[in-house]
Amino acid sequence: MAVTLRTFAFPDDYAAVIELWENAGPGVHVHRSDSFDEIQKKLSRDPELFLVAEDDGRIIGAVMGGFDGRRGMIYHLAVETNYRGRGIGALLMQEIEKSLKAAGCIRSYLFVTADNQEVVDFYVGQGWEQMTILPFGKNL
Repeated sequence: MAVTLRTFAFPDDYAAVIELWENAGPGVHVHRSDSFDEIQKKLSRDPELFLVAEDDGRIIGAVMGGFDGRRGMIYHLAVETNYRGRGIGALLMQEIEKSLKAAGCIRSYLFVTADNQEVVDFYVGQGWEQMTILPFGKNL
């Protein structure tokens, strides 16, 4: 297996990444903010914060990050089921964290659904700290 990481290429990678996210299992929820137009808007801000992992030219993993100039955010880390447990998710996280740091980010956040213990354990193993917060959201 020769996994390579690269920056997400829009629009060419869009369909494959959406399919990956939709089939990732519990924890990755594709919403209106992941539409073609919304991803295009996100890429106008910080395209270097959207990475994909490939095996033989096929996308098998992806992670999207954002940076508002003060704090970072990680969205939708996913690795295809058949490739899990091989360090690809960790590699994607290391690279997105490196990119956030290079952009000047000193702290980043991510959300994990409370019932997804496997993913909680993964992030704790990557050095992330579980926080006790009450998140709120609102469609605008």
